[in-house]
This record gives sequence, structure tokens and C-alpha cells, in this order.
Amino acid sequence: MSEFLKGASTIAHIKEQLKEQVTRCTAGGVVPCLAIVRVGERPDDLAYERNAVKKCEQLGVACRVVTLPVESTTQTCCQAITQLDEDETVHGILLFRPLPKGVDEAAVIAQIRPEKDVDCMTQASLAKLFCGDETGFAPCTAEAVVRLLEHERIPIAGKRVVVLGRSLVVGKPLAMMLLKRNATVTICHTGTADLPSVSRQADILVAAVGQAKMVNDAAMVAPEAVVVDVGIHVDAQGRLCGDVDAAEMAHAALVTPVPGGVGGITTWLLLEHVVRAAMNRKNAAHL
Repeated sequence: MSEFLKGASTIAHIKEQLKEQVTRCTAGGVVPCLAIVRVGERPDDLAYERNAVKKCEQLGVACRVVTLPVESTTQTCCQAITQLDEDETVHGILLFRPLPKGVDEAAVIAQIRPEKDVDCMTQASLAKLFCGDETGFAPCTAEAVVRLLEHERIPIAGKRVVVLGRSLVVGKPLAMMLLKRNATVTICHTGTADLPSVSRQADILVAAVGQAKMVNDAAMVAPEAVVVDVGIHVDAQGRLCGDVDAAEMAHAALVTPVPGGVGGITTWLLLEHVVRAAMNRKNAAHL
């Protein structure tokens, strides 16, 4: 029977470090500030927003929520981002996506300065990540996978890792981060032929496909593999589930639960990025 690889210990470690960093920052006269830009009222956006605001309050991080009507234009959204970009008291900007139809998402994202892009949305931030430049910020979900593995001392170097999913939010950035840590990485997607034969070669299998219980066959996973589930969905019974059917993974060594695995780490890393951006701003002011 596999064991659950939970995120609680990783979260506790991140929170402890963050509290010290926020104290140093505020003592130096800088209060880290996250700005959240939400267009419309999608339930998942609202849930994430409430969670982020609550965590900011716990840490002493300021949080500014900018809400725009769902009928907003590209120009309106760009103006909102530009105002936050020019506000030196704001250190990080999080834009909820996808934006409503009719809004040029790429144009809006392009307004965010890389030093405030705390979830790696801009092309400049992605370029830094793909070049191995750690002065930028990685996508929080992709980074959460790496931080969990590292905190739990699960070896990455020399291991065969299969990433299911090729999005710019998780799959591709995660592959780059794992490559930098000397893993041998394979990215699988909808065009992968004979997916089970590829996925069961993995020492570490990461599911980031956005499809509930897509990994539902024991033949897809090698015995004693580590399975990391990035997905989050609501099943027919109204319960949260991931991209992996954990009930079919009894032969794996470790499986991250949903909820309780990677997802909980993500928001704390977002705040870590905000605090780091504030510290960068504080240090730059003293140069």
C-alpha cells in the first residue's frame, strides 16, 4: 500500500521562514504588498482570493484586491495593471486567468513588470526560467512540486521523471526546473503514443493534465514510483479529487493526496515571491 506524501511539513517550513523575512522587511520600513486583479466573479477565483487574503493577514503582508466587471475591455484591464505597476508600494501582481472573452490576455499580461510578476505570467519571466536565471519568479504550482520533493528529501538528480502535461503554467516550467536539478525528464501530452509504456518508466510521475482521475490504471505507474498529483477537480459526488485516482496507486511508494498535497503549498509560495520582491525593492533602494 502506498503512503501519502502530504504538503503540511513543507508548508510549515515555508511559513516559518516567511515570518522571519516579513519581520525583517517591515522593520526596515517596507510592508510587502500583493495586488490581486480579478475580472468578473468566477467561483474558483473568489475561493483562491479568500485564501490568499487570509494568508496575507496571517503573515502581515498587505493585500490589495482590484475587481473589474466581467464586461471590461482590454484597455480597462491594461490600465488597472499599469496603475499597480507604477505604484511602488505594490511588490507583486497576481492576475486571475483566463480573462473574459474579448479581452486580449497577452496584451494585459505584457503590462506587468517582471519584478512584480510573482506567478511567472510574462514572457520575460518565462524566458528567465527557461534560461536558468533564478532572479525571476517560477510559476507557483510548478515550484510547489519541486519544493515538496526537496523538502521531503526525495532524490531528483539522476531520476527519470515523467511530466503529464505541457502547459506554460505547470508542465513546461516544471520540466525546466527538474532538468536544472539533473533529472532526466520526459513530457507527455495528448499526442504521446502508448502513454502507459512511457509513464511507467518514471521514478517520479507528475500528473498535470487538468483531467479528473486521468491516471486511473495501475499499469501507468511503476512499482515504488513517487506520484505527484497537481490536479484539483470536483467529482460527481461533490468531493475534491485530482488527476490521479489514488485508489489505483497501491503499488506506488508515495502519492500526494488531493486535497492536502501540492495545492496547499502553492499560495504560500506566491507570498514568498511577494516578500522576496519587497526585499529586492528594499535592497535596491539602499544601493
